[in-house]
Amino acid sequence: MASVFDTIKQRKNRAGDREKSATWYRTQVNKIASGKTAGQLFRENKLNGRPSVGRLNLFGYNPKLRKTLPYYDVFPLVLPLEPIPGGFMGMNFHYLPPGLRFRLLERMQATASDSRFDSKTKFDVNYDDVKNIKIVKPTIKKYLWAYCQTGFLRINADEAAIAIYLPVQRFKKASDAVVYSDSRKFL
Repeated sequence: MASVFDTIKQRKNRAGDREKSATWYRTQVNKIASGKTAGQLFRENKLNGRPSVGRLNLFGYNPKLRKTLPYYDVFPLVLPLEPIPGGFMGMNFHYLPPGLRFRLLERMQATASDSRFDSKTKFDVNYDDVKNIKIVKPTIKKYLWAYCQTGFLRINADEAAIAIYLPVQRFKKASDAVVYSDSRKFL
């Protein structure tokens, strides 16, 4: 059976792949944070107005309860699960360390619409499917449309294995201090 991780496995022995991965992700992040207006990015078809269901999505977010949350991710990497009033619920992979992100994505590949893991592949998963899985619980977050700061950059299944490994999460505390400063070098 093909795997979403085949791309990484095929590349792991080639020199420079870590830098290629970081460069790829920087390019994806820059599509959102490049200084272009949201309107320009929408016209270029680089951002969607709503998250792509069944795929990972990268977007800017400034939560409603940011002043009371102990910490939050302002640049989440989310697999949407279901709509909620005024927004959606999803799994934010950034709330797990990279090794557990791997395990979660590996588990989600069982829900894939096909075994090609290409731009047409979708993960068919909803909240009821994952709510009792221990590894998923810390990733479940609610996102309200009014607090989304950017459009949604779709990450296709063939890019998901690379996307989950790169340390680009941008966690902030309620005091607005960056928790993971490593993420800045990728932006």
